[in-house]
Amino acid sequence: MRALVLDAVRAEPEIREVPAPVAPVGGVVVRVMASGLCRSDWHAWAGHDEIAFPHVPGHELAGVVTEVGADVRRWTVGDRVTVPFVCGCGRCEWCRAGEAQVCPDQQQPGFTHWGSFAEYVALHGADTNLVRIPDEVDFATAASLGCRFATAYRALSGRARVAEGEWVTVVGAGGVGLSAVMIARALGARVIAVDRNPEALSVAAELGAEHTVLADGTDIPAAVLALTGGGSSVSVDAVGSEQTCADAILGLRRRGRHVQIGLLPPIEGHPRVPMARVIAWELDLLGSHGMAAADYPGMMALIERGALQPQRLIERTIGLEDAAALLPGFDRAVVAGMTMIDPTR
Repeated sequence: MRALVLDAVRAEPEIREVPAPVAPVGGVVVRVMASGLCRSDWHAWAGHDEIAFPHVPGHELAGVVTEVGADVRRWTVGDRVTVPFVCGCGRCEWCRAGEAQVCPDQQQPGFTHWGSFAEYVALHGADTNLVRIPDEVDFATAASLGCRFATAYRALSGRARVAEGEWVTVVGAGGVGLSAVMIARALGARVIAVDRNPEALSVAAELGAEHTVLADGTDIPAAVLALTGGGSSVSVDAVGSEQTCADAILGLRRRGRHVQIGLLPPIEGHPRVPMARVIAWELDLLGSHGMAAADYPGMMALIERGALQPQRLIERTIGLEDAAALLPGFDRAVVAGMTMIDPTR
């Protein structure tokens, strides 16, 4: 099969022929019809995750089952499926409780094993992790859910428990940030979007952001406090840097809730977070690590009804060659939505 292959940390990605995967026990092989290019893939390329080389990245995917392994009960060849980027083992107490996103024995396509920047991908724990795609949902839309959209959905609905009328500040208007804007608005929140890209802020406004703040040297926390009359109830860092994390936290009202979605790679030890404010104002700091397949039905129902429209977040669709060229600089990419890969191109 054709795949995008990395041979070392920060190596130039190459498109080449590699052996096709075989279905593991309890798992399946999926022909990839769409795969998202995400900042998390850049983190893997940059060496912020432990991966074995040679490696095929890609963790947001949708496609068709082409091979079924032993002990799989729920899935057959031809099924249209997607999968969360965290695949639980299906056996531990967290998986049995429907919390596979924190499974201690989890697998992650594109990180712990070869991922979906390829024509085919092997997936583990099919009966625990696969999600059936409704006929009304296309492959690109389904692939967009696996990391950024599902993470944002659970971050706001399950972790922060956003209530109608609350102010929500979303720092970063890339794929996950725009997902958070759309979802927060659907939950009845009033939304402020922050980004350095005016085009991304225009998209955020179209998706329901009541205010947008351009990160061009502006004092972001002061701007948020002024717009909300004292700070947001909920903040989201959808970028993952010391500055964006601090801006999000310092823009909260007293006893507010912060959700960290963007990965915070260690710089000079550990990321510095304004803990003095967290303690003095009794702020809640919450992590959000994807969403288990068990929680997909509620989100998928909202998509089928049109209450959520993740397809509006897809900015462009490219082939594997273009993905190889884009990946090394994706941390600096100026995008106003999601980039999807079609491996069949």
